[in-house]
Amino acid sequence: MSYDHLYESWYDDPLGYWGEQGTRIEWDTPWTAVFDADTGPYGRWFPGGRLNTSHNCLDRHVEAGAGDRLALVWDSAMTGESASYTYRELRDRVAKVAGALAAVGVGRGDRVVIYMPMVPEAAIAMLACARLGAVHSVVFGGFAASELAARIDATEPRAIIAASCGLEPGRVVAYKPVLDAALIQARHRPEACFVLQRPQAIAELHPGRDHDLLAAEAAAHPHPPAPVAATDPLYILHTSGTTGRPKGVVRDNGGHAVALAASIPTIFGLQAGDVFWAASDVGWVVGHSYIVYAPLLAGLTTVMYEGKPVGTPDAGAFWNVIARHQVNVLFTAPTAIRAIRRQDPELELMDRYDISSLRAVFLAGERCDPPTATWLQSRLDRPVIDNWWQTETGWPITARFRGGELTPFKPGSGGRPSPGFEIRALDDNGVPLSADETGNLALRLPLPPGCAPTLWGDDDGYRASYLDEFPGWYRTGDAGHLDEDGDVWVLGRTDDIINVAGHRLSTGAMEEVLAAHPDVAECAVIGVTDSLKGESPVGLVVLKTAVNRDPETVVSELLDMVRSRIGAVAAFRTALVVDQLPKTRSGKILRRTLRDLANGEPVHVPPTIEDASVLERLRDTFPAPPAASVH
Repeated sequence: MSYDHLYESWYDDPLGYWGEQGTRIEWDTPWTAVFDADTGPYGRWFPGGRLNTSHNCLDRHVEAGAGDRLALVWDSAMTGESASYTYRELRDRVAKVAGALAAVGVGRGDRVVIYMPMVPEAAIAMLACARLGAVHSVVFGGFAASELAARIDATEPRAIIAASCGLEPGRVVAYKPVLDAALIQARHRPEACFVLQRPQAIAELHPGRDHDLLAAEAAAHPHPPAPVAATDPLYILHTSGTTGRPKGVVRDNGGHAVALAASIPTIFGLQAGDVFWAASDVGWVVGHSYIVYAPLLAGLTTVMYEGKPVGTPDAGAFWNVIARHQVNVLFTAPTAIRAIRRQDPELELMDRYDISSLRAVFLAGERCDPPTATWLQSRLDRPVIDNWWQTETGWPITARFRGGELTPFKPGSGGRPSPGFEIRALDDNGVPLSADETGNLALRLPLPPGCAPTLWGDDDGYRASYLDEFPGWYRTGDAGHLDEDGDVWVLGRTDDIINVAGHRLSTGAMEEVLAAHPDVAECAVIGVTDSLKGESPVGLVVLKTAVNRDPETVVSELLDMVRSRIGAVAAFRTALVVDQLPKTRSGKILRRTLRDLANGEPVHVPPTIEDASVLERLRDTFPAPPAASVH
């Protein structure tokens, strides 16, 4: 099927399209309407319907005769261990953990905070909550006590499921002391905490409150799936906080299951029995959607990896995982590919492994610079597919579609809109712009199934954050344009558009030029306050590991490249070679934090930062304003 036919099938009859997609899911009670426009900030999907997400992920496949198919493969580069679970085995563990939660009073609508690393029990805990109709809130493993406490108070969980520790290269990160400190700080008190005891750090349990998770699972009675309303919440996931105060994004049961089940064959071109690996973390939306829920809804085998793209042990780690588990599609972040490219620019380590099973690589998390996308596709000789989406949408807004004829490879573009999304670039007054004109990327309402219907306990905050600025549209907060073919070009957050002497310029466009230099592994461009021009762009570049040229020569070449490709109007006169860029643990470069640091403003270190020491090393890198305070 051509992309145009696929998209038009939705555009011409949205309710008919989503009604048909809804048949991919088993319902205990059919919906009374595909969409109700009068409920919530913009409407609700599949009202009247009742289902259970855990049943659709697990029991349904067992009952259809696929119980012996592999459901989950866990691969830990940190411990050298691996484990595999069939659909039947995973169902049985989930049912028992659900029973353990039910034994302490957890039921429909109750919240459960999950604070775990990349271990099978993290996915099992999520699915166990879904089985009960409880609402899980996963907090990224390793968050500080104050951040964990804030999320405990925001969701008021009846129970918490945690691990005793997480593992990072060369160190063990104890989680239980963080949990204990968070419970002292938090106003809310859960009734029970379940702790997965990992042998690398056995935690002390608090009598009467704490339970050994595996012992509780062993003693529990299996719990059957409890049907819930399609519009009932499945989970709350707080945004990372890199662009402001974290918000509790809500995901419902019905629309979420339908959208994710539809995305697997349509976007990823996979079917039951295929092997999918999302090299993310369960703490992020990609982990929720494409490590746990979507692959299992579609009957795939999903790979969960505890490790890094480099350093565990080397830049061949991804190819090793693909070869050993016969992965068909890899989904990862551009920053992971850039890290591999920096250490192994010719992909020599890839030649050690048989990756013939691999059909495509999907990239998301932030825009993939064209040089990285082109480099990877040329060496893999397989489609490299950038896709754009957000925590709030839950699945790709744009992509190229392996379920039919792939749209053209346009490095730097996020692809074309998924069925369900109508995208426009709007000016600041909300007027749609013409092709190739840069503006505020917005999605016409209603948002499709799978998108957040609201924020936890805050309909008004949802409207204020996303709907009020451009009536009839959802404001994505991203800037970009659509070309004449309908491909979407995301240039960065709207505050990454800088004003240089009255000219609105995209820092993303400048980053694209810098990334094209053969010595550059990754880069960021930020706007620094300029008393004459308003703002001036400053580039930070990390060079590839093997580069031994004079950095000043590289900088001179970079300045010439920007002047040649964008023009003197960019006023790009400063590029700094640094050893590392500050990032979140999901791989996003902290551009706003860099901008504050460069402008001498107080810098709040986000809880999502991978390595806070990077900011200290960069403190004196910027020449103009006085050093910022980091706290």
